Amino acid sequence: MAISTFQRREVKFLLNQDQYVGLLPVVHEYMNPDKFCIDGKEYGIYNLYYDTPDNYLIRQSLEKPYYKEKLRLRSYYSPAAPDDHVFLEVKKKIGGIVTKRRVAMTLSEAEAYIQTRVKPYYERFIDQQVMKELDVFLNFYDSIAPRQYISYQRKAFFGKDDGEFRLTFDRKITARREDLSLGRESYGEQLILPDERLMEIKVPGSIPLWLSSAMSELGIRKISFSKYGTAYKNYVRRQVETAKQDIERKAYYA
Repeated sequence: MAISTFQRREVKFLLNQDQYVGLLPVVHEYMNPDKFCIDGKEYGIYNLYYDTPDNYLIRQSLEKPYYKEKLRLRSYYSPAAPDDHVFLEVKKKIGGIVTKRRVAMTLSEAEAYIQTRVKPYYERFIDQQVMKELDVFLNFYDSIAPRQYISYQRKAFFGKDDGEFRLTFDRKITARREDLSLGRESYGEQLILPDERLMEIKVPGSIPLWLSSAMSELGIRKISFSKYGTAYKNYVRRQVETAKQDIERKAYYA
């Protein structure tokens, strides 16, 4: 049964190839691979982020407020077919603590719900509650629509002694702001270098001492990194550069 809700801290680190290779043996000693990492392989995650026409949600997020929220549609298939199951998620961060509510539905059901508010039927109480929270979110941001596609390849681990402790390594973080459908293949700009990994520690409490010690020895330092935020800042930078070039071109021919 898929987890519908959780609460945790999320701490991010950007690793180069040497740091990643150096940390893996320690990770394997204390953690087990995610069940989706079959034979130690990565798996793909494909997301659509929703926002208002003026990109209010991501702009607010980048200001690092005490409270922020976002809506995304996630698939583990690329491209996803209309009958493939996807997850519609509301993710909130309150004072450094992350909560996530999500519910499964088919891609066609998710698209219909967001556009028309026609809901699939759920028997589980927790799913019904998540749908109520999604209703509140969508009614408040009534002009919301897909604004950003982001995909990546992930290798994930769970603690041997603490199943709630999770560690993920993401690479090939791919972003685009057009062709916004999970029914399309993954393509777009790369947000990190080919040999880098974005590591994320997801834990209800404190980071285990064995991991803190290993990271200290390898010179791994905490960073502030948002996939959606980085993609949006790159987009704004391109928009500014394009506007600047247009002004220079008009001045040249004036």
